[in-house]
Amino acid sequence: MATGADGTIIRCPECGTRNRVRSQARGTPRCATCKHALPWVMESDQANFDTDITSSVPVLVDFWAPWCGPCRQLSPVVEKVAGRFAGKLKVLKVNIDQNPGLARRFQAMSIPLLVLFEDGQEKSRQVGAVPEQRLTAWLTPLLRADSPAS
Repeated sequence: MATGADGTIIRCPECGTRNRVRSQARGTPRCATCKHALPWVMESDQANFDTDITSSVPVLVDFWAPWCGPCRQLSPVVEKVAGRFAGKLKVLKVNIDQNPGLARRFQAMSIPLLVLFEDGQEKSRQVGAVPEQRLTAWLTPLLRADSPAS
């Protein structure tokens, strides 16, 4: 995942094509070549956060910091889960050191903190690094049954 001013570059897990993905309120990103649902993982900040959490699929926000060992441990788990729920979930990464206002707003006193949003509203939260199975078990019942299938 590479992030720039024009969006995030996400490599398709099916065909390897590099796709530029921007934050969008409707739909989910698909590979330009094979049309496979892409794992939607993007960085967010104070300026774009309220727009980024508005989505047609639930949004999982990972509040983290580069100095946090458990955050670094959880990051690949979150990315793997994003792949598993491609087309059904959007993941935003928020560095609390660069976005202290968001950390205060969501009371991110312990990190890593995962907050799930639906229709721009907080639905649930989970504190701490958890294994993939536990994260999947937490998310599965929270995701809308009518979310687009991958």
